[in-house]
Amino acid sequence: MMFQVNDLVVFGSHGICEVKEIGNLRMYEADEERTYYTLKPLYEEHQSAVYTPVDNRKTTIRAAATREEAMDLIDQIPSIDVIWVMDERERDGIFKEIMLKCECTGWMQIVKTLYLKKRKRLAEGKKNTAKDDFYFTKAEDLLYGELAAALEVDKDGIKDMVMSRVFSDDAN
Repeated sequence: MMFQVNDLVVFGSHGICEVKEIGNLRMYEADEERTYYTLKPLYEEHQSAVYTPVDNRKTTIRAAATREEAMDLIDQIPSIDVIWVMDERERDGIFKEIMLKCECTGWMQIVKTLYLKKRKRLAEGKKNTAKDDFYFTKAEDLLYGELAAALEVDKDGIKDMVMSRVFSDDAN
């Protein structure tokens, strides 16, 4: 699928980006025969632009969620399964695989799972693991960025919407 200038896309760990330009790059390391997307991450303050070949096969690039898709995902939160894997290595592998897929539903699974797990651990007087905190923060950032862009709202507002659905699920 070829994207157009001004399209919103999700690009790997950069999350939600706007396509600013499409064309050849005149840079030292760029292949002058290839066509590149110039992407502007919407929520990475220190990242001015990201360049990726249009035919990139290594990093996932996909169309950003629409408003309807974002609302559907938020409505589905209570039915999204959590990933209860006690073995930290196995859990790390599962989370890594989910992150590489670059999909909202997977990010939501991680956020929901680790939020509920953290609440339980805190109630038991325990801390979260550093790896769980890493995955929670990364998944939350990518998910909320994409949903905020789709719904044209602030990322903090998205967090409140998501957490209210997680809490409503927790009560069931």
